[in-house]
Amino acid sequence: MKNALRITIAAAALAFGASASWAKLPPPPPVDPVAKAAADEKKAAAAVAAKAALVAAEEKAVKNYQANMKKAGKPVPKPTPVAATAPPPPPPPGAKPPGKPAADAKKS
Repeated sequence: MKNALRITIAAAALAFGASASWAKLPPPPPVDPVAKAAADEKKAAAAVAAKAALVAAEEKAVKNYQANMKKAGKPVPKPTPVAATAPPPPPPPGAKPPGKPAADAKKS
């Protein structure tokens, strides 16, 4: 009798959980253009600050490495210049994007 009750309770909980997971959520409210612009500016400022912090941390690490090399009496290696890579050229008109299967290909 106890097992039947436990199974019934578990089934009811499972059904309730499944129905809750399939429920539709209301659509999000429309975005205020002024608030969106302010959020975009804030995000851009945060990105600039993060980039500056990254550059400062990299410079600090390099200076620490060079100081430790000098302290150990080892020659300090010269930095290797790194050239920025150019973005890939755009595909010619009418070309299919890579990674997409052809629509006219038949499956066996």
